[in-house]
Amino acid sequence: MQSFPTYLCSKFWVGWVLSVQDMEFFFDCGLCEANRVLQSILTRNFENVTVNVSQCPNLSASEYGLMDIGLGGCPTLLELGGAPYLLPKVQKDKLYDIKAICRKSMGEGKILAVGAGAGPYPLRNTNCEGIFNLSISAQDEIKNGSYTAKITGLQEDCLLEPIPDTETRCALLLNLYVCRGEPGPVLKINCKKRTGHMNFIECIRKGLYEKYQDKCVGLGGLFLLKNGKAHQHVMRDFSRSPIHTESELNQWLKFFEMPGTLHAVGTLVTHEHDLDLRLQHFHSFSRTKWGGHYHYDTTPDTIEYEAYFNVAERIVRVDKPKTTHKFGRD
Repeated sequence: MQSFPTYLCSKFWVGWVLSVQDMEFFFDCGLCEANRVLQSILTRNFENVTVNVSQCPNLSASEYGLMDIGLGGCPTLLELGGAPYLLPKVQKDKLYDIKAICRKSMGEGKILAVGAGAGPYPLRNTNCEGIFNLSISAQDEIKNGSYTAKITGLQEDCLLEPIPDTETRCALLLNLYVCRGEPGPVLKINCKKRTGHMNFIECIRKGLYEKYQDKCVGLGGLFLLKNGKAHQHVMRDFSRSPIHTESELNQWLKFFEMPGTLHAVGTLVTHEHDLDLRLQHFHSFSRTKWGGHYHYDTTPDTIEYEAYFNVAERIVRVDKPKTTHKFGRD
């Protein structure tokens, strides 16, 4: 298979090659304030809701599955590339080294990086979803709990495969929550029985937007779909013909109804600003064959979510597309 270069970064980082914008968040609402806002908005969409600020459980335990214990320490949202590098035609030269970019973004010390993006297609010899979950020690040792999800076989089944410690690339686009993996307070959310029409993440994001309007708020972390099922997609191999519309995109994607338990990692923000930010992006893995891009749950009467989020303090935007569009971001 033809090989392509792996990109790093940046306009403002000396010696790097891609544009980078690194800024403090416009508004840090704080965990306690976010707690009150989300309790109110989620109650409109779910019958049973509990939101509180609590000490983060050990997220490296098997029931959660992350590669470090917490979501604390320099909470940062990191966005690489974007949908215009996939659509309408794929730009296969857009490969990024997550380890190098996280190190440059966070400086010295250990790092936890979790989130959603396009997987390292050279590893699988095909396009794939990336479910990223890795720790980087202060000595730059990698522990990789990441997965790819791809379409396989004549029946177009979903295949979830672990990414080895030696592979730290992603392709095309990525939304990461990056921190030190330290223990500390987080937003803990439990929701059961959906009564409204919004999906779990959309409800949180729109509730924060409704409260803070022109102020930008960002969250990242993990949610578990503990009971019920979710409508999720897995990308087929790269399309040979350009994709220009949502209808063409949905014909290319392969959709599944995936059962819980699903472990979903990703980010949300309330504004794109001039950074062309993706407003929400979560990918999930499981202990079986299932993994992919979360859209919404399909079992409102039995659905159960448990989430752990932290409020981001800054955003690092790497290799923002020079020309953009607004489809393919659901």
